[in-house]
Amino acid sequence: MNIVLDTNVLVSGLLSPFGNSADILRLVLSNRLYLCVDARILTEYREVLHRPKFQFDNSRVEILIDYIHKIGVLINSTPLSNTMSDPDDVPFLEVAVSGGAEYLVTGNIGHFPAKYGNVQIITPAELMTKYREA
Repeated sequence: MNIVLDTNVLVSGLLSPFGNSADILRLVLSNRLYLCVDARILTEYREVLHRPKFQFDNSRVEILIDYIHKIGVLINSTPLSNTMSDPDDVPFLEVAVSGGAEYLVTGNIGHFPAKYGNVQIITPAELMTKYREA
């Protein structure tokens, strides 16, 4: 199953080892879910995880980003004509559509359309339900 993870899901999964976001992160890191990314998404992951408020160890952040780069499905995305309220969210939708991801997983459902093309925008809880049913 190909997915795109909004940065808030990655942060959530790292801050708390319990819950749906952490479960999704474990599935991605063990190659049971395939994470679609591009350079813009990797850059956002890196920038957000390095923020002092999260207190993540910088060297561990770099190891994680390098690993995601290694195991992730690197996508050359095509720009979309859709205008979104937050320009930082655009790369996630573009990668999801261009990469043929089934799901874009976010904690900010309101920032995205419910569906765009074949991509469903869902919460971490919804993804885990779908994963368990598959």
